[in-house]
Amino acid sequence: MADLKAPPAIPPPDRYQIERLNRLYRIIDETPSGGGLKSRLASGARRLLGRVLSRQQEFNATVVDHINRNITAAEAHYAAAERINTAVERCQGITDEIERHLEALLARERRNDTAVAALAAQQEELRAAMSVTQQAAHGLKRELAALASASANPDSQIPGPKSQSNPESRIPNPGSPGPSSQFDDLDSHKYVGFEDQFRGSPEDIRRRVEEYFPVFADASDVLDVGCGRGEFLELLRERGIRARGIDINAAMVDVCREKGLDAETGDALTCLQRVPDGSLGGLFAAQVVEHLEPRYLMQLLDAAFEKLRPGAPIVLETINPACWFAFFESYIRDLTHVRPVHPDTLKYLLVATGFQHVEIRYRAPYPESDKLQMLAAGSGPQAALTDVVETLNANVEKINRLLFTYLDYAAIGRRG
Repeated sequence: MADLKAPPAIPPPDRYQIERLNRLYRIIDETPSGGGLKSRLASGARRLLGRVLSRQQEFNATVVDHINRNITAAEAHYAAAERINTAVERCQGITDEIERHLEALLARERRNDTAVAALAAQQEELRAAMSVTQQAAHGLKRELAALASASANPDSQIPGPKSQSNPESRIPNPGSPGPSSQFDDLDSHKYVGFEDQFRGSPEDIRRRVEEYFPVFADASDVLDVGCGRGEFLELLRERGIRARGIDINAAMVDVCREKGLDAETGDALTCLQRVPDGSLGGLFAAQVVEHLEPRYLMQLLDAAFEKLRPGAPIVLETINPACWFAFFESYIRDLTHVRPVHPDTLKYLLVATGFQHVEIRYRAPYPESDKLQMLAAGSGPQAALTDVVETLNANVEKINRLLFTYLDYAAIGRRG
């Protein structure tokens, strides 16, 4: 709050010369003269001078009258200014008290903000723990149901998960997960909680994958590899496109089935090897290839080429390791990531496998406002710094291209 300052001090009215001016403004002597010759001559001279100096005396009288009137007003203004100064001093005391109170409120607000932030952090931790606990409960329930079924039928094997929506096109249960599995069944719920906390909510993921729908608009029998919580499967179902998902994480598959989606637990390569050639109308895999070893990835691409119909699309989305921020902020955070795949590498592998019209689509751009900002070019006396500024800006642009570019990309192609 700005200080409330009193106006500059007004000096008191100067009455020093007022009395003297009131005495001396008359320059014509109007004192009656005596009866002698000398007096008559003096009186005649005064009358003569009076006719000459009367205007001057009239002017003097007007000026003195004006000064007398203004000195009275000045005294009134001075008294008002004194009262104002007194009021300002009192207001200054009130202002100081208000500022002290405001500072106390701000300090209390800062303490409250700190407490709220701590509570929010604790709430986020509790939410994550509750999510993991819920997923663990689902997993235990599934395992208990399987054990109960095995106890009731001791001569039969524990059945694998089956799809009820389309038995003829059901993805077979491959048994044990393939080489990309990082969790056993009892720990799979932990990765669901990890996805919830770090990759984004189902609504966020749905918005991200929705941009790929036009690629599959005319497709059918789409396979979603690494379907996760089923965001893309839900999107396709709403558009009337038949699709099914596969994921090595049993807890993820449980989430999909709770939504009524067709999903299986299993390894993608084993699944593809068991379906007929040319039976798939599209293949989608978001944030999957970075979980695969190179040999397994190439085998998966070969199998996908054999199982897709001519003209069917394939979309492989992954983290963009060419963006250093994406690599250090997203890639290395996930324990299940095996190897980053450069956009040029994935495009080459698709082309080498036989896919046509392969393109790389970059997505999730890093916010411009958070990038390193360039300097404005100088003008006038600063024009000599133009070369320095241009060189610095060129280097800033190079750093931005390395550190802060697109966070994800998708390699998109079609079966020839």
